[in-house]
Amino acid sequence: MHRIGTIELFSYVAVYAVAILGCGAALRRVVVIDDDETRRGLVGLLVSGGGWAAAQLAYLLAPPPYQYALYLAGLIVGLTTIGGWLYFASAYTGRAFHRNPTYRRAAVGSYLAIVAIKATNPIHGLYFTAERAATPFAHLAIKQGILHWVVTGLSYALVAVGFFMLLDQFLEADFDTRPLAALVGVTALPVAFDIVEIASASLLHLSLEPVGVAAFAVGTLYVFEDRFLSVQLSNGVDDGLIYLDEDDRVRDANGHALEAFLALRGADGARLGDVLPDIAAELDAEAGLLERRDEGGLAYYLVTTTEFVRGSGRAGRLVMVSDVTETERRRQELARQNEQLESMAAAMRHELFNTLQIVGGRVDIAGSELERGDVQSARKSLQTASQTADRMRRLVEDFADLARKGQTIEATETVAFSDAVDAAWRSLDTVGVEFDRENDGEIQADPDRLRSLLVSAFRFTVHNEATRVRVRPTDDGLTVTDDGREHSGMDREAFFEYGGAVPDAEAGIALPNVRTLARVHAWTATVDGDYDGGIKLVVADACAEPRAVSMTARPASETETVASRAQ
Repeated sequence: MHRIGTIELFSYVAVYAVAILGCGAALRRVVVIDDDETRRGLVGLLVSGGGWAAAQLAYLLAPPPYQYALYLAGLIVGLTTIGGWLYFASAYTGRAFHRNPTYRRAAVGSYLAIVAIKATNPIHGLYFTAERAATPFAHLAIKQGILHWVVTGLSYALVAVGFFMLLDQFLEADFDTRPLAALVGVTALPVAFDIVEIASASLLHLSLEPVGVAAFAVGTLYVFEDRFLSVQLSNGVDDGLIYLDEDDRVRDANGHALEAFLALRGADGARLGDVLPDIAAELDAEAGLLERRDEGGLAYYLVTTTEFVRGSGRAGRLVMVSDVTETERRRQELARQNEQLESMAAAMRHELFNTLQIVGGRVDIAGSELERGDVQSARKSLQTASQTADRMRRLVEDFADLARKGQTIEATETVAFSDAVDAAWRSLDTVGVEFDRENDGEIQADPDRLRSLLVSAFRFTVHNEATRVRVRPTDDGLTVTDDGREHSGMDREAFFEYGGAVPDAEAGIALPNVRTLARVHAWTATVDGDYDGGIKLVVADACAEPRAVSMTARPASETETVASRAQ
């Protein structure tokens, strides 16, 4: 019987010694936590938990006259672990309970009141009673009183609040937090031992909560340190997060990062430069945009880092990759619209200046001809001035309409290629120009803007002195070719400059309009520099499905010319 008692005593001593060592080891590691409030809360929890374990250990090993005081001291020190636990849980999860003056005053007041009850227990004996016992070894046997169970119930309720805050954080986190949740569960295991103690007459009424505190602290700071820190930093963050060690090797990544960058799956331990070299290249660069092409097209990311410093060196860093694709696309669209408006404004200034010169010159000529008595010539000069002013009015209307159509489109629909092409061709005066539409198909576009694009392209060919125009759908757009002037030696970008007067002043805005209307669809419009025998306009990057259809060339017939100028 004596041997069994010795084993049980040694078991209790070993458990509390391990708890003390665990809390001490965790205190040495707590410096890895960058957040001051979280670190302060965990230090308080570890100091109180280690002190509680030390008091319990001293109670077991001290001579009988000191055991009562040491047990009472353990109760008072152990009560502080509740404050440390709640402070830590609130700070770690980003809440502000630990800063609330009302809560802090209530916590201090409750603590002092309970300490007063415990400290005066030798007088009233309502918290616990003690008597000497010889089994399973010589010790001071404790019998809990009514006030103990009241305080214990309140303590468990407060501890449960801390558990809720942590588990809620783990559930919301985009990392695999099952190991951390398991550690929280380990922290609660001593409660089960307390219940067994209540039901057993042979077990000592000692608290093993310090063991749970030590297990939680050691597990989070040594075993799952990366995930523990990453979960706190990622609170409320909906971007991709990649945790790297001091050598920039991948230690962990959240769900957003794994979904956006499939190469991260199974890449633990690999250098980020080998897995995602483009992101690795941005780590030490100034904040800028990273452009990547994925299945959905071009995507834009902002790469930022947060370093973890331990001692005199870097312990790792957390890389946040923010998807700013929509923002960057809107910025590019605004820049495109601004550039477009500036080009249009310059073209309008050019046209207005030319118009004023022509009108002013013709009016002066008319005046001179009237002085000579040549009324017919004066009338013709005034008619020319009127026609020039009318042309300027139409151009202003064209620019206004183009500015409206140049806004980014919200949605597209499937448009029959033949219907769009034929409607655009019929809207122009194309007498004497032969027209071929090769093949058919469908294209995803805004119908009105697509028609305006084609009208502008056809207007250019007609004014380019073409006698034959050929339109052909491609896998990613369409081509328009003519047999007109070649404009050899001319910079191909000059075709798309407003005010360039190519092929002539009247149709000089045709190809600039084509490019503008292509860009609102996210298409490109270029002139093929290798094409001989005329001009070949290429519209690409569209979603098109051409179909082969046998078509024969047909001569153009005189058609109605629309009053509104084509855009």
